Amino acid sequence: MGATFGSGFGGGFGKGFGDGFPNPAAMWEAMEQLRTSFDKRVGARMGRGDVRAAVLALLAEQPMHGYQIISEISERSHGFWKPSAGSVYPTLQLLADEGLIAATEAGGRKTYALTEAGRAVADESTGTPPWESTGLSDSGRLSALPKAGVELAQVIAQVGRTGSAEQVEEAIGVLEDARRKLYSILAQD
Repeated sequence: MGATFGSGFGGGFGKGFGDGFPNPAAMWEAMEQLRTSFDKRVGARMGRGDVRAAVLALLAEQPMHGYQIISEISERSHGFWKPSAGSVYPTLQLLADEGLIAATEAGGRKTYALTEAGRAVADESTGTPPWESTGLSDSGRLSALPKAGVELAQVIAQVGRTGSAEQVEEAIGVLEDARRKLYSILAQD
């Protein structure tokens, strides 16, 4: 079907997005392309070095256990990056083997803290924490827009799949109004 966003919404919708009843299959494909585009832009999959840097940055703030580290990274990236236990726990073991962190066990749970050598390495790191270097900020300002776009794409696809002809037409009107309002925001000084 080949609908692309570079050519506008009309590319895969027959007569055009607002000029007639859209092809539901083309609408679904276009929304899936939008979701995929946002997923690629926000860099949800991070590299091994990024997990290491994130762990060191978090442990520089306070001791944590593995699940806390995973949760904190997810929270600070506003849900765009949630490292798996399969990447965090081996990183913790590697950092312990390097003498950069030490684990204490209490209540069946290991809590990790930086050693003096680990603190020196963390202090040397003047770079931006990995959850910020992806374009995501603690304020959520940069991450909120792609997330809102993905959520919008999901509901548009649902309306296209399950909505009546009248609901689809109403949704098209809402989207056309939203597009005009977004351009209006950009036109403001």
